[in-house]
Amino acid sequence: MASITFQGNPVQTVGELPEVGSQAPAFDLVAGDLSAVTSDSLAGRRLVISIYPSVDTGVCAAALREFNQRAADLENTTVVSVSKDLPFAAARFCAAEGIDNVETVSAFRSSFGEDYGVTMTDGPLAGLLSRAVVVTDENGKVVYTQQVSEVAEEPDYDAALAALA
Repeated sequence: MASITFQGNPVQTVGELPEVGSQAPAFDLVAGDLSAVTSDSLAGRRLVISIYPSVDTGVCAAALREFNQRAADLENTTVVSVSKDLPFAAARFCAAEGIDNVETVSAFRSSFGEDYGVTMTDGPLAGLLSRAVVVTDENGKVVYTQQVSEVAEEPDYDAALAALA
């Protein structure tokens, strides 16, 4: 389990992120229109999986905006933003913000948080996903991970996108 903090207070996750060099765990997530977004449906694409607690927080919203802006120039790459928000909330946020370069999905009825080791087990956000980034190549191999040590901080965008070079 990872030891992180939320507003300076210790928090634990259910496990660790997948290791660099390993195959990313398969996933089955829910889009804003309630359709399935799966690892199989994105096969052959490089993925930047941005994981966060809720789009209804300032840091999560900022990360979504930043990845949306940077994703516009990425070839054969899909940015997948994952939270346990209901898919309607993420879709509403993206529509209001003009976000169209990111696939926002919900893990509300999947084992994604456990499979990726990011479900927080304690603290005020227990049950939600921690802030993390997993980048895979077009074969689903993990090429970069970051478990953000403080949930209230943004991920290292430059390092995540440099892993695609």
